[in-house]
Amino acid sequence: MTRELAPKLRKQARYQQGIVGRGQVIGAGLSRAGVRRRIQSGDWQQLGRGVYATFTGKPTREAALWTAILRAGPGAFLSHETAAELHGFAGQPGKEIHITVPAHRRPGQHGHIPGVIIHRSRTVMPEPQAHWRLPRTGVEETILDLINAARTFDEAYAWICRAVGRRVTVPALIREALARRSRIRWRRWITQALDDVAQGINSPLERYYVHGVERAHGLPAAERQSRRRGGSGSMYVDNLYGKHALCVELDGVATHPDEGRWKDTARDNANVATDDTRTLRYGWVDATEKRCQTAQQVADALRRRGWTGKPRPCGPACPVR
Repeated sequence: MTRELAPKLRKQARYQQGIVGRGQVIGAGLSRAGVRRRIQSGDWQQLGRGVYATFTGKPTREAALWTAILRAGPGAFLSHETAAELHGFAGQPGKEIHITVPAHRRPGQHGHIPGVIIHRSRTVMPEPQAHWRLPRTGVEETILDLINAARTFDEAYAWICRAVGRRVTVPALIREALARRSRIRWRRWITQALDDVAQGINSPLERYYVHGVERAHGLPAAERQSRRRGGSGSMYVDNLYGKHALCVELDGVATHPDEGRWKDTARDNANVATDDTRTLRYGWVDATEKRCQTAQQVADALRRRGWTGKPRPCGPACPVR
């Protein structure tokens, strides 16, 4: 059916994955009666108020994003998790589409569009895009939006790590965007976090280990994300104490292990330290609730491998010797 459309509308439909808005349709000279005939015949689908698919069948993900943009109206652009999806650091597409509009606008009926979360801003602007590409916030602005929307600082830090780890940005560019943003949550912590990410601390768990285990207890500084060659190729080690031939790897499980797992991990790591093996492995609880015991184990392993320094307690109740 797109072949029967006026050239301008046909081009718009092609750019927008077959999705067109009422304003585009009327602007191309197609009457309301003509639209109704196409919908009634089944050649077109109405996907919401004032938005039409010029095809049959289920819309693609990109077509669904164009539908949300057109329903939101002038000045709308994709942001937050949806922009992160387009930039390649969000993982799986979210169930809801995030859109930002100018602060004075309330798109949809009473400001609501099913399946769409509307954000309003007076300052955030979309990244310059060719007119045939989905409008969206830039990578760094997307990260800052996600930081502001995060429930915890760990969640905010994870977004930074994810974007830098996927190589879609670098800490210096995020820092520049941060300086331009007048309002941001955890500004001082985020500034420090960018330094941590630049040093290769690539997850909230790794950050807990570095700050709560290593630095808080006076252990030597490891080399972060050290590239090592093995029998099957190269690998990256979370924390390498190269002078002492000791690695500390962190299990990136997001949830806290139960007490039984802690006992097993403590026993296994104690055996590793005693056997003078090269690698210690720790999980979330080890780097948080059990950080002092973890520091003692790492210190003991380091001393067995030639470290002449002394760990220090992180506080009056710390059991580290």
